[in-house]
Parts: sequence; C-alpha cells; structure tokens
Amino acid sequence: MAPVILFPAIDLKEGHCVRLIQGDMEQATVFNDDPADQAATFARQGFEWLHCVDLDGAFAGKPMNGAAVDRILAAIDIPVQLGGGIRDMRTLEAWLEKGVARVVIGTAAVRDPSFVREAARLHPGKIAVGIDAKDGRVAVEGWAETSTLTAEELGRRFEDAGVAAIIYTDIARDGILKGLNIEMTLALAEAVSIPVIASGGLASIEDVARLLQPDCAALAGAISGRALYDGRIDPTQALAMIREARG
Repeated sequence: MAPVILFPAIDLKEGHCVRLIQGDMEQATVFNDDPADQAATFARQGFEWLHCVDLDGAFAGKPMNGAAVDRILAAIDIPVQLGGGIRDMRTLEAWLEKGVARVVIGTAAVRDPSFVREAARLHPGKIAVGIDAKDGRVAVEGWAETSTLTAEELGRRFEDAGVAAIIYTDIARDGILKGLNIEMTLALAEAVSIPVIASGGLASIEDVARLLQPDCAALAGAISGRALYDGRIDPTQALAMIREARG
C-alpha cells in the first residue's frame, strides 16, 4: 500500500475552528475564528485532503455548522472528509451534493448499521465509518456515551459493505499530544480489510516518521490537529517525509 495520507483536521464549534481535549466540549481552544481561512492555509501548505468534524452536530445528531462547512468547501479544491451529526440518508446526500468528498458515519454505525450499508451501496467510495474508542469500547453521541462493542467487532460488521475507510480514534489520546495508539490501530487494521485511518494523539514529526515504518503499511492515513496548530509538526517537513517515502 502507499504511505499514509496526512489529514489536517478542522473541528467546528459554534462556527469556530477549535481543538478539544479528549472530546470534552468544555475544554475547547479556539485556533481560528475563520475555518475557511484555516482550510485555505492547509491547502496552500500542500495537504491532499482535509478532515472536518461538526462537533456541535455530533452532539445534536444533526448538522449545526453548515454555514462554516459551506465556506470551507468554497475556499479549497482539495477533497473534504466530513463527520458529525450525519445520521440519515437525507443529511448524507445533502453533504455529498454540496461537494463533500467523503462522509464519516459514527453514532449511526452503531445504532443503525443497515444505514451504513445502504449508503455505501448507493455512494461507493464516499462513506467512511468513524470508530471512536474509550477504554476499548466504542463511544457514540459525540463520545458522551459508551457502547458495549469493541472497535474490532464494529469494524467487522462492515467488512463486506464497501466502506471506503475506517477512522479510528483513541479518545484517551485525542487532543493531549501523547502520540497515536499504534498498537490498537494496527490491531484493528489487521482485523479488517477496510483501510484504516489513525486519529487521536499525533504529536510530533517523530510520530509521522513512525507512521512511515514498514509495520504501519496497513494504515491508509493519519489525522493531525493540535500538533499542526501549535507548531509541533512542521507541515513542510511532514509532507516532504511522506513524499520521500512514496519514492
């Protein structure tokens, strides 16, 4: 497989570009009041994709930052992967019609797996499943609730569904710059044939280098948020390393 794609993340809260600590909405740091400007910056830096999350939507169960997403889509040409509050086909198809390249289904993947299967059938290559784990169990409703499912159990549910990717987030590491949970992420990647994107904790250029090691070849990508915003990861250096690994 090709080396990982590095996805810069824009998390939307009340129209602002923020980062949370372990999914706690009360611990939000605003990094940019203009998400479209931030998206344009990431595109200029050379990133190939943008990962975007409607945080308010994840809690509300419906889109809450639509205007901000619209501005992001208008500002950049690189594909956008969007999650948060996508729980029915009407919402999903509305985002695809607006130009979102891939939608991420999280809570509904647990509550209504048939919805994911139908969406993947109707929109091949455009559906990802978000698996967010807390203490080994899948969390839902904006991480406010924990289910009884393990990440591997949920991933296997969609093994034959035509899902384009699984985005695996270790909630305990999200936003605290402790490094990705490589062990758990690789375990999931080895348990399913669906491409897995790592999320939660990417903290340094050394973490990017780790993703380019042979044992991580099963991973399709990784998402970086806070480390890009606070300068712990230099985009130019990180993307150059990835290009070099691709040969």
